[in-house]
Amino acid sequence: MDLSNFEGTRAGPPMQYEDSFGAAKLRVVIVEDSAIIRARLAESLAEIPNLEIVEQVESEAAAVGVLSENAWDAVVLDLQLKQGTGLGVLKALAKGARPPQAKVIVFTNYAFPQYRDRSMALGADYFFDKAREFHRVREVLHALASGTASAAH
Repeated sequence: MDLSNFEGTRAGPPMQYEDSFGAAKLRVVIVEDSAIIRARLAESLAEIPNLEIVEQVESEAAAVGVLSENAWDAVVLDLQLKQGTGLGVLKALAKGARPPQAKVIVFTNYAFPQYRDRSMALGADYFFDKAREFHRVREVLHALASGTASAAH
């Protein structure tokens, strides 16, 4: 899948690890304050082959801790969290908590141009509106997990 049609994509496939059977797995962290949205995302992503949700958290501090201390390939990041913000997480990632080639997908109800611009400036690779683009998160992660994501933009 060519991801160049997704606004704000950055080049390079994410790093993946192999499970005990030698199959590459895309390691995903979900940072979302709504338990309902987290459950819906997890359910949708569980159907994607070669994808593993390694952690789910709901605050900025928990996200920064998880993303700093664990191996991950992609994060689905809400901007409004129980404590702190997704912009704070993006700032921490920009200071070195982000593995090379890891992908950041901002997924928010606050899909205003100023949030999109700020998110992209802080290193987000994708920016999607929860109300209108829920399916796009799954599409991007499916493409990344299957290795069919194009690095051309």
